[in-house]
Amino acid sequence: MAQGGYVAVAGGVNVDIGGIPFGQLIPGDSNPGKVSVTLGGVGRNIAHNARLLGVEPRLLTAVGEDLYAEHVTESCRRAGIDLSEALRVPGGRTSTYLFLCGREGDMMAAVSDMTLCDEITPGYLSAHAETLNGARVVAADTNIPEDSLRWLGEHCDAPLFVDPVSTRKAEKIRGMLGKIHTLKPNRMEAEALTGVKITDRDSLMMAAGKLLGEGIHRVFISLGADGVLAAERETWVIVPACPSKVRNATGAGDAFMGALIRAYYDGMNIEETARYAAAAAALAVESPGTICEEMSHERVMERMAEVPAGTRL
Repeated sequence: MAQGGYVAVAGGVNVDIGGIPFGQLIPGDSNPGKVSVTLGGVGRNIAHNARLLGVEPRLLTAVGEDLYAEHVTESCRRAGIDLSEALRVPGGRTSTYLFLCGREGDMMAAVSDMTLCDEITPGYLSAHAETLNGARVVAADTNIPEDSLRWLGEHCDAPLFVDPVSTRKAEKIRGMLGKIHTLKPNRMEAEALTGVKITDRDSLMMAAGKLLGEGIHRVFISLGADGVLAAERETWVIVPACPSKVRNATGAGDAFMGALIRAYYDGMNIEETARYAAAAAALAVESPGTICEEMSHERVMERMAEVPAGTRL
């Protein structure tokens, strides 16, 4: 296990229902394929990846009172995720994420029913302030309410890591970017937060500069197959993607964030952090499920050797 205490994760936990066609996806038609039902949620998946990488996670979330609720609880127990401080919502419906992938594993569309996350209020977080302030890192996803994210930014002593989740949900953090230590947007989320259309290296650097100018310490803009721009005030570097054969791309971002947390615990510099996270993402996309159960710090370190050195900007 990594040394230095636990990570407190505030975010969603839900049931993931995914479909991958056997052949080319035909919109508007019934496509033969494989449907899987797994347990996930951005917050839960970040916590799970952190645990696989050797960091103890405590998950602050809301759990419903339906058929899936006990499965969520048991899944977290088996994964080593501390769910003891989760909010149990009487009569609540467990959050559900429905996604459809193309034959190559790239997500084509998704529907997210995350209304239960509205129960993760500032009042609930305040009741668990001791857990949050005792953490080495606090990680959050934007499935939780905007005022809850602001509460974390204003009251957490630990550095705050945020996954914007989507362009629409990224709007929740627009007014609190200066409270965030590490932000992990993809290209579209970075565009939404900065108003900069990213079309080339110059516009990419402009977007990153705007985010850093808001007071963020570190930003990692995912560029998909083109790698990631990792930037802090002193160092800017583009790190290529780790070579991989994509089976399911839906878990890459959660693995990347879990790896950012472990890299922070280990004191890696920003280029090392980006290469480590790229390696973790590669393991995730090669897995048929959202979580790569074979993920480990040792395996990521081995794959990190396959990630080329970054280009300093």
